[in-house]
Amino acid sequence: MNPSERIDQLIAELTDWRGKTFAGIRKTILEADQEIIEEWKWMGSPVWSHDGIIAVANAHKGKVKLTFAHGARLPDPDKLFNAGLEGSTWRAIDFFEGATINARALKTLVRAAVDYNQIKLKKKAPAGTRAKVHKSKKT
Repeated sequence: MNPSERIDQLIAELTDWRGKTFAGIRKTILEADQEIIEEWKWMGSPVWSHDGIIAVANAHKGKVKLTFAHGARLPDPDKLFNAGLEGSTWRAIDFFEGATINARALKTLVRAAVDYNQIKLKKKAPAGTRAKVHKSKKT
């Protein structure tokens, strides 16, 4: 079973509000960037990546948690992050029963995470590669 099928299965097994919430989060993330890849890591966690990990999601007894790998480095003008605020790297959004997903704000946050990953990759690239990437953007 590929990662997307595993995520489908996980959502189908969540027969309460968490399944609908999880499905809505997933849909919003995938709509934010067409190059996002779905993965399955850490003994059963859906992960979304583009040039690095964007976020991981988990369904808990009373919430669905969406954790951004570099959330502490991302702008959050809509104040979506409501968990893990004391951490130096990760930040999370806990969705509770009855909560609505602010799709516009979540897409903005996902796009900021992709941008962060791409900037981080460019900084790690060898000097010759950076010059080529920079030149190609000008043409």
